[in-house]
Amino acid sequence: MERTKPESVGISSARLKQVAAWLQTQVSSERLAGASLAIARRGRIVFQETAGLSDQASGQAFAGDTIVRIFSMTKPITTVAAMMLYERGCFQLDHPVARYIPAFEQTQVWLGGDLTNTAPQATRMTVRQLMTHTSGLTYGFMNQNVVDEDYRARGLDQNKETCLADWVDQLAAVPLLCQPGTEWHYSVATDVLGRLVEIWSGQSLADFFEQEIFGPLGMIDTGFSVPADQAHRFSSLYRPSSGAVMGAKSPPANPLKDRDPGLLLLDPMATSPYFKTPKFQSGGGGLVATIDDYCRFCQMLMNGGILDKARLLSPKTIDYMRLNQLPNGADLAAMGQAVWSETNYEGIGFGIGWAVVIDPVKANIVASVGEHHWGGAASTFFWLDPKEDLFVVFLTQLLPSSTYPLRRELRAQVYQALLD
Repeated sequence: MERTKPESVGISSARLKQVAAWLQTQVSSERLAGASLAIARRGRIVFQETAGLSDQASGQAFAGDTIVRIFSMTKPITTVAAMMLYERGCFQLDHPVARYIPAFEQTQVWLGGDLTNTAPQATRMTVRQLMTHTSGLTYGFMNQNVVDEDYRARGLDQNKETCLADWVDQLAAVPLLCQPGTEWHYSVATDVLGRLVEIWSGQSLADFFEQEIFGPLGMIDTGFSVPADQAHRFSSLYRPSSGAVMGAKSPPANPLKDRDPGLLLLDPMATSPYFKTPKFQSGGGGLVATIDDYCRFCQMLMNGGILDKARLLSPKTIDYMRLNQLPNGADLAAMGQAVWSETNYEGIGFGIGWAVVIDPVKANIVASVGEHHWGGAASTFFWLDPKEDLFVVFLTQLLPSSTYPLRRELRAQVYQALLD
């Protein structure tokens, strides 16, 4: 993407120095090993910098072409794939999932107590409910009830040796957490959507992504694995040391005094399983990418579905995806679960594939109504603000994403630099 002087698109060069300082502080305070950040407005990049290391053991710098695990930032890509097929007439949003995956026809709904206490679905789970996480599905790592316990027992979150077709049949045997459409629960729903992409397209999810999205958009480093000849560009994955403040609302006053400094290695760049193509192609969290690649994806969305000469979606479809799809215009707080750390929940709705800001005051963030966003488990994040014609992509590799309020801090840093 083209770079330009910040002032030419209404952003202050002087105030961007504060953004750069914030980025460097994340490394110097030992919150993060390394990170990259890109800010774009009116179709041009105004800020793109990196800080720190992609691998502490080797001293390799975190660079603009560093490849990272984007985890749940895969979800918007899968949802775009599904909406491309919607435009081709392959399905309707209110179609029952069981129309395409018959195993879900008999899926029961948990009523509380043990897993034998169930009832039939009052209304059948729909495709739209998969896209909005209101399907009744969940994640095994939630650790909240007997339903997600059964996910863990069956290995539904981690099973990389099962193809999507077999995996969805296993999933359909577990009761839903609630009646479809009644509650919001972050879930494996986008993995089910990935299987639907395969059914509608007649291709594997990886092939559809490559031929219909990554190739046309020039996302040359995005995929379900890291090629062996690019292993040197892959980042290690870390978690905070035992003294870190997990889920902290604000950083320690003195990070080096108030916690044990340092990071613990979770997945080394040299021996990561990401060098092997997985049998289970996770539309909910399986991709790796670079910041340049994800910026191209974001700019396509900002352009109303087109980048260069590659049109993926119509502007009208993109506009629809940006609308809050929750029943009666509710926010996430009104829909049950105190949301997983990829977003706030007060004043935040959910569109087709991402969270949507519907009330910045309730959300306690400086943002525009209609801003939409999502993040990944390794503290990655992106947001698009159509009102300001602005998007931001932040990549790092710190698990879990709830460790620090990086996303709130970054929003404040970016918006303070706007001049108009």
